[in-house]
Amino acid sequence: MKKFKNIALFTGAVAAAMIVASMASSRSASVAPTDQEAFINAAESTINGVVSVKSFATPRTSSYGNGGADFFNDPFFEYFFGGRPRQAQPEQPQGQERQIGLGSGVIISADGYIVTNNHVIEQADRLEVTLNDNRNFEATVIGADPTTDLALIKIDADDLHVIPMGDSENLHVGEWVLAVGNPFGFTSTVTSGIVSAKGRNISKMSGPSRGASIESYIQTDAALNAGNSGGALVNLDGELVGINTAIYSQTGNYAGCSFAIPTSIVNKVVGDLRQYGTVQRAVLGIEFREVTPELIKEEGVKGVNSGIWVGRVVDGSSAQEAGIKAGDVITSVNGHPTTNTALMQEAMAKCSPGDKVTIVYYRDGDKKEAKVTLRNGKGSTSVTRAGDSGELGCNFAPLSRETKERLEISGGVEVRDLKNGPVKDAGITNGFIILEINDNKVNSADDVDRIYSQVMSDDKADKVLVVKGIEPRSNRVKYRVVELTD
Repeated sequence: MKKFKNIALFTGAVAAAMIVASMASSRSASVAPTDQEAFINAAESTINGVVSVKSFATPRTSSYGNGGADFFNDPFFEYFFGGRPRQAQPEQPQGQERQIGLGSGVIISADGYIVTNNHVIEQADRLEVTLNDNRNFEATVIGADPTTDLALIKIDADDLHVIPMGDSENLHVGEWVLAVGNPFGFTSTVTSGIVSAKGRNISKMSGPSRGASIESYIQTDAALNAGNSGGALVNLDGELVGINTAIYSQTGNYAGCSFAIPTSIVNKVVGDLRQYGTVQRAVLGIEFREVTPELIKEEGVKGVNSGIWVGRVVDGSSAQEAGIKAGDVITSVNGHPTTNTALMQEAMAKCSPGDKVTIVYYRDGDKKEAKVTLRNGKGSTSVTRAGDSGELGCNFAPLSRETKERLEISGGVEVRDLKNGPVKDAGITNGFIILEINDNKVNSADDVDRIYSQVMSDDKADKVLVVKGIEPRSNRVKYRVVELTD
C-alpha cells in the first residue's frame, strides 16, 4: 500500500525548533546531545532574514474562461497557503480585494531583494512583505521562473538582515539543518531535522508535478506546513542551503518528508532574474531516460549501473556537436555527477548558453570525454532578456492591474513593438492580449519564450502557435495561428 500520494505546495513548521542534538555529518559531528549552542546560534542568526509574503488579488468572474473565478474557488490553493477552507470563507462583494496566499521569503541583499517560490506570488495582483520586526512593505516582482518554482521580488528598504549564501553541494546526508518560515501565519518559526536525501525528484513518485520541470530537491525531515513556502533551509553555520518548497503528504499536512530547492540552483536562477529578468537556460539537446536495472537489460547497457541513457540526439544540438549518440550513457556534466534524472537537471540548471562544459559518457562500456559549448533552446548562445522575443517580431509586456480588472482576467501579456514577422503575419496587432498559446496559459514573456522553444526543439511538433487572446478594439476573444519556420 502506498502510504503517501500527494505533493503539497507548501508548507512549513508548526512550532519552534525541537533541539535534540547529535549524530550527523562532518559539519555537525561535534555537536553533542546536550550542546544546543549551534542550533541556537543558527536560529538567532537567520530568523531576521526570513520574511512573510502575503499575496492579494481581486476575485472576479470572467467571460473569457481564463479569469479568476476558477482560481479563487480552488480549495487546494487556499489549503496549501494557509487560507481557510472554501466553505468557511465569508461572502465577499464582487471586485473587493482579498488575501489569497501566505508564504515566506528569504532576504538575499541588504537593499531589499528577496527570493521566494513562484507559486507564492503567481496570480497575485499585489504583494505585501512583513519583516520580523513587523515593518510592512509593498513588493515588486523582478522575475519568476515556473520551471524551478523560484521568484525574485524586491522591497524599498535598506540595511536589511541577509542570510549568507551557503553551498548546497557541501551538504551531507545526515547533516542537521533548520527550516525557518511562517507556517499558518506563525512568524519566525524554526524547526530542525536532518538531510534525508539529495538530488530527489518527486514528480516520478507522484505523477505530474505542479508544472516545474527541474526538480533536484534536498529532502529533509524538518517539519513544514502551509506558509513555509519560500522559507529558508539553513545549516548549523547559519548559511542558506535551500529554499523550502514542498512536502510529500497524503493529507496536505506535514508527514515526515520535506523538500527544498538547493542553492546550487537558486544562485543561478536568482542571478539571471536579477540581471536579465529571465533565466538563461542551456540545453544539451537530447531525449533521455534514467538508467535502471530494467533499462540495462532492455538496452544492453555496459560498463555502468547508473547515469543518463541517451534515447535521441537533436540535430544541430550541443550533444551532436560533442559526438554523443543514441545509446550513450552520460555520467557527468562539468564534473557534476548525473547518476539520475534529478542530478542531470541540476547539472544543466547551473549552466548558461555559451558555457563550455566537459561531458563524460560511456559507449559500449568504454569511457569517453567530450568538450562542448552549450546553447539555449533556440540553438543560440546569445542572451535572452525579459520581454524580448525577436524571432516572433514583437515584445511582450506584463498587464497592469487596471487592465486585468477591466477585462476580468487574471493573467496574460500584451503585444508591443510589433515589427514584420510571424506574429504580424498572423493578423495580431499592437495591444493584442495573449491569454493562451497551444492551450498553455500565458502570464509572462518567459512563458511565451518557453512555449516557442518547446515547439521549435520538437522535431515532431507542428511549427505553429495557436494563440487565444483579446482583440484590443473589440475586447472580444479571438484565435490566431502563428506559423513558424525552422
